[in-house]
Amino acid sequence: MMKATDMRKLSRDARHERRVQVIRLRNAGRTYDEIAEQTGLSRTGVFDICKRHETAGAKALRDAPHGRKQGDGRLLDAQQEALIQKLIADKTPDQLKMPYALWTRPAVSQLIEQRFGIKLPVRTMGLYLARWGFTPQKPMKKAYEQSPAAVKKWLDEDPRHCRSGQGRRCRDSLGR
Repeated sequence: MMKATDMRKLSRDARHERRVQVIRLRNAGRTYDEIAEQTGLSRTGVFDICKRHETAGAKALRDAPHGRKQGDGRLLDAQQEALIQKLIADKTPDQLKMPYALWTRPAVSQLIEQRFGIKLPVRTMGLYLARWGFTPQKPMKKAYEQSPAAVKKWLDEDPRHCRSGQGRRCRDSLGR
């Protein structure tokens, strides 16, 4: 006898298919033992599937929905989420008179508290931001508009940037 398949480890669709297969075989006149051997289920499992089908019909072969419903247990409703997302995308914190230069988890949390009176922990704020598609970004070390030629010229001409060992150019600019 082969080892019984653990239905819990199968996908939802695979479990449904297996149950439909059990009912087809039973309708074809097979015994519980024959079905169990052919499908890899236990005899008790086959019997339970047949009993479910007999009691509630074909709809009993589908799994019942599990877990919380989508959006259940969230502190912000859909309209509030949409407003915060729009503010984050369109404005910077300083435009909203907040003491931050960039949007951070604490900054967004403070915005939500100001607008709706709902205090969210930083970790929860990170989950909301990830769900909304806002990802953490590392700031660039070099400015986008930086011109290497202009920086070199500025460093060469401005006497405040003279370093020892730069020789004649630095002394000339200081008038020595």
